[in-house]
Amino acid sequence: MTQLINLLTQKTSISKNNIESILKLLEEGSTIPFIARYRKEMTGGATDEQLREFETIYTYSKKLLERKEEIRRLIQERSTLSSELRTLIDAAQTLQVLEDIYRPFKEKKNTRAASAITAGLEPLADILQSGRLELAEFKKRAQEFVKGSLKSVDEAVQGAKDILAERYSDDPKERDHWRKQLLEYSTFEIKGTKMLKEEGLFAKLAGKAERIYSIPSHRYLALMRGVTEKELIVKISYDMERVENSIKQYRIPRHANGSKEILLEAYLDGFKRLLFPSLEREIHSTVKERSDIQAINTFGKNLSQLLNTPPVTKRVILGVDPAYRTGCKLAVVDEHGMYLAHAVIYPTQPLNDYTASAKVVKELVKKYNITGVAIGNGTASRETQEFFARLNQEEALNLSYTVVSEAGASVYSASKIAQEEYPQLDVTIRGAISIAQRLRDPMAALVKIDPKSLGVGQYQHDVDQKLLEKKLGEVTEDLVNRIGVDPNSASVSLLSYVAGVGTKLARTIIEHRESKGSFKSKQELLKVKGLGAKAYEQCAGFFRIREGKSILDNTGVHPESYGAAQELTAQYDIGVITKEQIPQIALTLSIGETTLQDILTELKKPGFDPREVLPPIMFREGLTDIKELKEGSIVSGVVRNIADFGAFVDIGLKNDGLIHISQMSEKRIAHPLEVLSVNQQLSHIRVVEVDLLKGKVSLTLRE
Repeated sequence: MTQLINLLTQKTSISKNNIESILKLLEEGSTIPFIARYRKEMTGGATDEQLREFETIYTYSKKLLERKEEIRRLIQERSTLSSELRTLIDAAQTLQVLEDIYRPFKEKKNTRAASAITAGLEPLADILQSGRLELAEFKKRAQEFVKGSLKSVDEAVQGAKDILAERYSDDPKERDHWRKQLLEYSTFEIKGTKMLKEEGLFAKLAGKAERIYSIPSHRYLALMRGVTEKELIVKISYDMERVENSIKQYRIPRHANGSKEILLEAYLDGFKRLLFPSLEREIHSTVKERSDIQAINTFGKNLSQLLNTPPVTKRVILGVDPAYRTGCKLAVVDEHGMYLAHAVIYPTQPLNDYTASAKVVKELVKKYNITGVAIGNGTASRETQEFFARLNQEEALNLSYTVVSEAGASVYSASKIAQEEYPQLDVTIRGAISIAQRLRDPMAALVKIDPKSLGVGQYQHDVDQKLLEKKLGEVTEDLVNRIGVDPNSASVSLLSYVAGVGTKLARTIIEHRESKGSFKSKQELLKVKGLGAKAYEQCAGFFRIREGKSILDNTGVHPESYGAAQELTAQYDIGVITKEQIPQIALTLSIGETTLQDILTELKKPGFDPREVLPPIMFREGLTDIKELKEGSIVSGVVRNIADFGAFVDIGLKNDGLIHISQMSEKRIAHPLEVLSVNQQLSHIRVVEVDLLKGKVSLTLRE
């Protein structure tokens, strides 16, 4: 453990004492959200994001130390573990370096070098490697090895060369050197196959070269998709002359004379046949991992911003799932997101029944006092928006509407979760309910859907799925716990993300509230079957009971601090406590200063939802027509998705407009997330180009 802590001290900026505390908390079963929120004094105030990063480094470091021990044992069993080798193993900072050190000691079967060693040619290889003999003398020595399976001098010489080729390939320093050289100076050469579609997605990539060290994540993933589709071939190009010069300078002994050509041939063979193919696979793996992490991080930030979208409160909302032939499905949800009614209208082709459709909407508006409309952005969305714009103009309904991404609505409507929530309703109506609810409370609605189906990522099906699932789960968990959850209204999906709960316990909480009634205090959660002391410790602080027995139950104050909070309000006027008073008050209450500051923040704003401070959702009453747009037109819109190369913005057209990364700022930026976020409202966007044929619009934020 001491060795692990020392390693973590080197690899993180967290102090040794805090590392020890974090490890102890993790071993006790504490969750990251709980540690980040309620154990700040023990962690030095580390955020949930920093703790996630620490956990990753901790897992890797633990694996590194375990592998070091295993390699020491394996080498000791097969050879002699010299002090020099032990020092190299001890100094290794990565698993890759460690595997390079171990590589020469791995058991190899069915290789040319292994056959040559079996034939007794290792001494001859040593002689060749020394470079001390003239060519004629070396071949004379080789004659001594012609026996058994070896029939000629040429076979003996070739066997010696095979052994040296493998030695060269296995040399840790050579592997490290050429790995770095290839990563920094080589390129991916891209060629089209016979299956390449001339007008397809990959046509513009064929025939090009990409520097390995600088290739963007999205482009590499696109290349690999092209390889998977058998339309592209991607190979690493390298400078063979550079390799040869390096071998001559650093590997061939200066005193070598006649045998140096054979020695050079052996090393070049080792590079071409063994080392390079191995490194090529490694480099692809490295770049793939790097690209995956970049894409997953972008996806995670998009998801966080999407889930963090402000809820629309104090409105009865009409959710609209647009369609042509089968009609637009309508669903009404109340101010709390509870389903009220549904209907189907046919305002779009082929029926274009405006009159009957308008009648249905007017009746629903009057009966339920609907004031907001959420329209899905899928098929027939444009025509459905036109219908509501006409309604406002001709019927004076003043219905504010907004377009909502319906990505994942069909996935949700056919899911087991939707079947349990609305068993009596058709799947199409469930989709309309989801569209309405994701406007009412995006986080509560969207946690019911697999994040990969939410349409805010790039190449999400091409990246490491386990890593993606882990990241998106962490993002959702951290955000849900930061905002807080009402156990009296939350779904199984939302409750399952509360620290220490999970799906099984979430179902039990709902069963308890359905049979026993709503929770009046956080303490009552201990009555839930299976929710023990540890789970309660982890989850209690993240629940918000809106109409509880105590105001503290509607705050992020943990029940373990209720006593201190009550004593604080009894002895002090919390509205006038100054920063200078904090240390003394904390000492009086026997709590940490950071904990005291958190309690004060919560008491000043009970029931506070951090999403409330964000700009509200943009509603419309009119509509934009692409035919009205031209270069220089000014429009407003909402950012729907962010990729590494740009952002897609809903400006009221059938297709989202694109702001390329080069058009986002007067200053050079590395990534769109530096200046934009998902669901951000943009009020002054200039049109750069309009392609009426393809229905595409290019936009800019630059002057």
